[in-house]
Amino acid sequence: MIKRIQFAIGLGLAFSISHLPVFAQNKSTLPLYKNAKAPVESRIKDLLSRMTVEEKVGQISMPLGWPMYNKNGNEVEVSEAFKKSLKESYTGMLWATLRADPWTKKTLANGLNPELAAKATNAIQKYAVENTRLGIPILISEEAPHGHMAIGTTVFPTSIGQSSTFNPELIEKMARAIAEETRVQGGHVGYGPVLDLAREPRWSRVEETYGEDHVLISRMGEAMVRGMQGKSINSGVNVVATLKHLAAYGAPEGGHNGSSINLGLRTLHQFYLPQFKAAVKAGVLSVMTSYNSIDGIPCSSNEMLLKDILIKDWGFKGFVVSDLNSISGLKSNHHVARTAAEAAAMAINAGLDADLSGIGYGKALLDAIKQGKVSIKVLDSAVSKVLRIKFRMGLFENPYVDPQVAKQKVRNEEKIGLAREVARESIILLKNQNQLLPLSKKLKSIAVIGPNADNVYNQLGDYTAPQAAGNVITVLQGIKNKLGETTQINYVKGCAIRDTLSSEIENAVMAAKKSDAVVMVLGGSSARDFKTEYIETGAAKVNAKVEALSDMESGEGYDRATLDLMGDQLKLLKAVMKTGKPVVLVLIKGRPLNLNWAAENVPAILDAWYPGQEGGNAIADVLFGDYNPAGRLSISVPKSVGQLPVYYNARYPEKHDYIEMDAKPLYPFGYGLSYTTFAYQNLKIATNPGQKTVNVKIDLKNIGSADGEEVVQLYLRHHQSSVVMPVKQLLKFKRVALKSGEQKTIAFSINPSDLEIYNQKMQWEVEAGTYHLMVGSSSDDIQLEKDFVVHHSAILR
Repeated sequence: MIKRIQFAIGLGLAFSISHLPVFAQNKSTLPLYKNAKAPVESRIKDLLSRMTVEEKVGQISMPLGWPMYNKNGNEVEVSEAFKKSLKESYTGMLWATLRADPWTKKTLANGLNPELAAKATNAIQKYAVENTRLGIPILISEEAPHGHMAIGTTVFPTSIGQSSTFNPELIEKMARAIAEETRVQGGHVGYGPVLDLAREPRWSRVEETYGEDHVLISRMGEAMVRGMQGKSINSGVNVVATLKHLAAYGAPEGGHNGSSINLGLRTLHQFYLPQFKAAVKAGVLSVMTSYNSIDGIPCSSNEMLLKDILIKDWGFKGFVVSDLNSISGLKSNHHVARTAAEAAAMAINAGLDADLSGIGYGKALLDAIKQGKVSIKVLDSAVSKVLRIKFRMGLFENPYVDPQVAKQKVRNEEKIGLAREVARESIILLKNQNQLLPLSKKLKSIAVIGPNADNVYNQLGDYTAPQAAGNVITVLQGIKNKLGETTQINYVKGCAIRDTLSSEIENAVMAAKKSDAVVMVLGGSSARDFKTEYIETGAAKVNAKVEALSDMESGEGYDRATLDLMGDQLKLLKAVMKTGKPVVLVLIKGRPLNLNWAAENVPAILDAWYPGQEGGNAIADVLFGDYNPAGRLSISVPKSVGQLPVYYNARYPEKHDYIEMDAKPLYPFGYGLSYTTFAYQNLKIATNPGQKTVNVKIDLKNIGSADGEEVVQLYLRHHQSSVVMPVKQLLKFKRVALKSGEQKTIAFSINPSDLEIYNQKMQWEVEAGTYHLMVGSSSDDIQLEKDFVVHHSAILR
């Protein structure tokens, strides 16, 4: 009977499976590790005692998952590749089993919808449980930074847009949705959030980050961890979150992805690590290392990072996984290991528990163990961390999911609505001269022009699966949805993002001339295509000699030397502006771009980053006044690459001007306009008797004619400190909704951890002294400011 039930689950038959028994033996005959009532640590110890060295190594080797199934019509079965991997390598983990994109060669035709995805993971689990000596279930990891990277899932804005909401509560809600979509399809680990500090906009992966400020990133990271992991990873709707990438990956020299980072330990602790620490304290259970080295030590073999800081200092309780091929990269890229076995030994001895790729790692690690480079104690420690997740998730009791639940829960109306909500809150109003926006819905005609006006994949960002027709609302479709048939909509693409061979600028000008207003949608793209080459890590390979250029100018591997609009985009914008028609520029992109000409000449500018599947509807909501934008820049926009780095919280001394221009960004961190106006009043600061907290209050009033939201930002400056600190640093923020004429008192509580600095003795300390508090609507728009005094210093560690 039990085998028939399991077989039915493997085929995806719909029924309740939450209480199905997996083991038919009498409880008294069960091995301890199969006893669900036994303590997890006892179960781990028992299972380790039964495993061979080869089986242990297999548990921490993670091969690519997408070759592990075969799709046959409406059914899915395990592939010969999986059977071989299980038999020869004792595989215990898979990565990106459900991933679909040009790199994996999984399309809408040969890939899996959510129902089939659940059947695939069930088939994999069933085969692993029934055809191995110990019946250990597989731990399945999936890409999930802005939605599960699988066919049929909900696509949210990329992380740079998520952080522009300045709304951690909303991002936590989004993370819960992503986790549920991943888990009901059979995934257990979600790769995200990305907590890299983006201080180099030429770097190709800016879109995956939460920007340039570690405090903002910390709050977003905590929200993602809470949302993804929930209160219990055994809930059936939550997954293990994985922090990416430890550490200092987002400021590579020259913007080259994965290049070395040269910074001091104090800078590392003060700016690059606090967001990881915050997420660890929030309970995250997995961390991924980064490709780069720090001061000559690769992160995948950095004992200081992985043991001293992560475990000893922060108390991390989960497992550490490599980024794809970063262990073998110790030999091939960094040249610090002579052999594959030496690379494997360096990584696991430093505290790296599991390998993402699996290709060659198992043999290399076994060789290292045979050569005496790795002890069984070290191996058992790594394996136990992975097994602990499997036991805590209840996979030994029930490794299966219900395909019908996946069909119902993935990309349902609620999640589509949430995608629109996140997209709306992420949109930033950069300019609105003479209140051109919002546009009237009674326009007789409107021109919609630009390469990103009606391109599905250009508005989704990297790490996105193929999309079925109708899943994604482009800007053109969003405007059509908003205006219906009463307005004549004149659409012309105008040009591509990069390619200049098929530009139609004259047609775009004609469309603009016969329209009452123009919406131009320009920017960039991270859209991968099947013509692009990919290196073994999955990053795109730049090939400037390809005749027909793809639109891709951002996304992993596509680093930039300039930040200019590519191709004929600026030429197109200038030509349309010459018509004299009112023009709104909408930017869809993954990194800050050069907007100098647009900022001077275009009357209204919206920045939407990569807004996800509901981006078109969200942008139309803002364009026509159904939503008042309140997004804020989470990364500064430079005037020139010659200014870089241009992040707002640089250390003293203050920057001086260049010969050609000043040192200020075009648009600073925290910047964003509204269709209404807010007044800041009555800053009050009170310190409690024990100096444990500083309480701050202000009165905020909407003095404009429209309802709206304001992002109140608190910044701090040290009048004097024992080490050099930033000219200003974000401490707290709050997104506040106010109706026209409404006033609210906004309160903040500053804790000792908000004031701590990494002092000369490499200790965290709140120093006695005078602090300058600033409150405003951006880092460069301070409305209220006042000093407060901390009378006694306090060593926090």
